[in-house]
Amino acid sequence: MFKHWLNVLLGALFEVTWVVGFKHADSPFSWTVTAIAVYLSFYFLIRAGRVIPTGTAYAVFVGLGTLGTTAVGMLVFNESVNLIKIGLILALIVGVVGLQFTTKGAD
Repeated sequence: MFKHWLNVLLGALFEVTWVVGFKHADSPFSWTVTAIAVYLSFYFLIRAGRVIPTGTAYAVFVGLGTLGTTAVGMLVFNESVNLIKIGLILALIVGVVGLQFTTKGAD
């Protein structure tokens, strides 16, 4: 089961890469890295969706991608940090973890 969730996690990490790339890419090399990240992101999501229910895999993928993109924005690009944003991120984490624990079919 762990390897299927690892595919979701890897997909989400590459999602963060391409989302940041879309905003900050400014050279052929950075656009190439962004394009590769798009491909790998969906590659890992599709692999996970073969075993984990698709809706659950996608929800966790998007949740982790949102979490990662928001964290990178706050930590690397000095985007605003406030208690409401932190609280919503914690709620997102609870939802993602909850979906993982309630999903049968990734055995």
